[in-house]
Amino acid sequence: MAPAAPASPAAAKPDAPAGQTVQITGGRQSDSDARRQSTAAKIVIGREEIDKFGDATVGEVLRRLPGVTTPGAPGRGGSPRLRGLGSGFTQILLDGQRIAPGFSLDSLTPEQIERIEILRAPTAETGARAIAGTINIIMREGFRRRLNDLRVGTGFENGQFSPGLNWTHNDSAGDLTYNISGAAFRGHRKNSGRTLTNVSDATSGALLEDRSSRFDSEDKRYGTNLSGRLQWRLNQSGDSISLMPSVFHTEGHGDNQFSLVQRLRRPTTPALYNDGNSVSDARFTVGRLGLMWRQRVGDVRMEMNGNAGLWRAQNDSLRSEFTRDAAQAVTRTNVYADNSRSREQSGSLNVKGTLVVGGDAKTPGSEQSLVGGAEIEAVKRTETRTALINGAPTLADFGDNLQASSLRLAAYGQDEWTINPNWSAYAGLRWEGITTRGDAGGLAAGEKRPSNRSSVWTPLAHAVWKPDPKSRNQVRFSLTRSYRSPPLNSLIARPSINRDYPVSGSNREISPDSVGNPQLKPELASGIDVAFERYLEGGGVLSANLFRRNITDLIRGQTTLQTVSYSTSQRWVRRQENIGDAVTQGVELDAKFRLNQLFKDAPAVELRTNLSFFNSQVGAVPGPDNRLDQQAKATANFGGDYRFRGTPLTLGGNVNWVPGYTTRVESDQTVTVDRKQVWDLYALWTFNPSTALRLLSSNLAPQGFDTVSVDNTVLATGTERTTVRSGGPSYTNWQLRLELKL
Repeated sequence: MAPAAPASPAAAKPDAPAGQTVQITGGRQSDSDARRQSTAAKIVIGREEIDKFGDATVGEVLRRLPGVTTPGAPGRGGSPRLRGLGSGFTQILLDGQRIAPGFSLDSLTPEQIERIEILRAPTAETGARAIAGTINIIMREGFRRRLNDLRVGTGFENGQFSPGLNWTHNDSAGDLTYNISGAAFRGHRKNSGRTLTNVSDATSGALLEDRSSRFDSEDKRYGTNLSGRLQWRLNQSGDSISLMPSVFHTEGHGDNQFSLVQRLRRPTTPALYNDGNSVSDARFTVGRLGLMWRQRVGDVRMEMNGNAGLWRAQNDSLRSEFTRDAAQAVTRTNVYADNSRSREQSGSLNVKGTLVVGGDAKTPGSEQSLVGGAEIEAVKRTETRTALINGAPTLADFGDNLQASSLRLAAYGQDEWTINPNWSAYAGLRWEGITTRGDAGGLAAGEKRPSNRSSVWTPLAHAVWKPDPKSRNQVRFSLTRSYRSPPLNSLIARPSINRDYPVSGSNREISPDSVGNPQLKPELASGIDVAFERYLEGGGVLSANLFRRNITDLIRGQTTLQTVSYSTSQRWVRRQENIGDAVTQGVELDAKFRLNQLFKDAPAVELRTNLSFFNSQVGAVPGPDNRLDQQAKATANFGGDYRFRGTPLTLGGNVNWVPGYTTRVESDQTVTVDRKQVWDLYALWTFNPSTALRLLSSNLAPQGFDTVSVDNTVLATGTERTTVRSGGPSYTNWQLRLELKL
């Protein structure tokens, strides 16, 4: 990517009166300038933008950004996704390094973040595991100004309080600059939901089964995190050593009460429970240590990054089901105990060299930047799981200790240069070789774990064309290859049994067992991006981006009837498979400006808006609606804020909209998701430069959120249609926070 242009200091006037002090000032490159000067398409969201709403979590910041969607009910989004694509298509980096599986971005607080970069197309340096794009979260760096910020507040949702505390401290001591950020929080949520299931004859419409269930749950979550960046300046040439430790720890406890009513049941369907309860406890800890060394060797700027990480997860659940007879006598029928311990270790080492050649001192940015690097990353996952039904193990033949591992090697080179005042270009080539080892479970003595080796060449080309070098308009072009590797947990082939259908018999297509696949191959994608950008006087940008990705070896879950080793009956089993080709395409529009830039006498309201449309087709699934999993058809945001003149009050708001959509998952199965519309408002009262009070309302107009799946199963007796509607209400979240600069 294009190097950031240094801020130009103001020069002293030659005719300045004698004795007058002339102050030479410089400033950090603005977010718009960083976006404009990057040859690869990049959106930059800096501290000012992150601070505007005063969000409690990083997820709340991300869901308002261009092209970003989050799954789940309104106000309860999950991991952020670009271009509407499902899990795994978006590369999420923390300081340029991939985050650990299981790590939640909600463990971070916005106060810990320096900026967020969204790269719509991959580059050789950031990596090509980014079919949808990359979200790179840069933690706050040390700078020589002293900073000591404290934010104390609480959230309130559905009758429950969730207090939290965030602290950020920055200072310097001689050649050392450091930044320390910490947070502690307690989350408390109550949820409810229901599921309606009916089975009918697809031809006659006759109802064959009818049942409904509901649940009420209470979840408590506690967490702490601490991260730091310590940077030692070695000399005046910019050589430095940085140490970046971080620790995140969360614990959760859940209580769930549920009930089931089977109004109509066929003899082939088991008589299920009437009532039940479950208790779950979870702990997750991740530690990361990064070391960065920057040293100039001759004309080459060398950089070495080493990272070591370890995360551990512990999950314990106990589920009890009860039945009632005609006299309402209660009998405990089934007890499910599930205990798992997961551990993942990772280590990586990246070495990069940058050589800047040529250039004209009178033309900033005219240099040619040559970058080359190599990477190695090793990851090992170990999982121990014990699953019991009424005290007896369910899958003793597969063993309790399973593991998967991956070794990734990469090398890349890139060349970025300004051809002339109208054109700048980027060319890169990246090679990655990946060796993965899964686990089939139940291996015989001396039998090796299944292994899969693959390598990917990813040529990358970007260009920026300025029709008039003096204007603020430019056009971007990108031709890239990218890929998506299967997560390690999908390579572990230990079955997970559907609890409603014991292994002593068969199950149904809509209630399959699940199993991993050690032989999964990476998905590959060839892509093109074209964007037009107009940068406004006084800041602001208008942008339109078109994209297309052609995907091969698409990974998707497939449900088939199989003969299995753990049951004497055939069972329906769902596993991830490489099923063929797919294509996705879309248009992304975004704008950021002040209202008085359009209308001279209008108030200086800061407006931020974006609108994206997405479409996709999966070749192995017949249409219509043969879309990629969980890809929304569109997403939009409209927001703004305004500080009232002569008062300490700032008001702002945003509305996020995602339309409902239907996806044909398999030829006989569709999933329909409801529309989402989330209103956010905030008010900030600034008492003085060091004290402010913020009130934030998220999901101000809560609405229910349903998902409907329809499955047609062809049997010898005819076709059965199973319809499952599940969902529940959403809630408004209020937050009140005192912000102090100490």
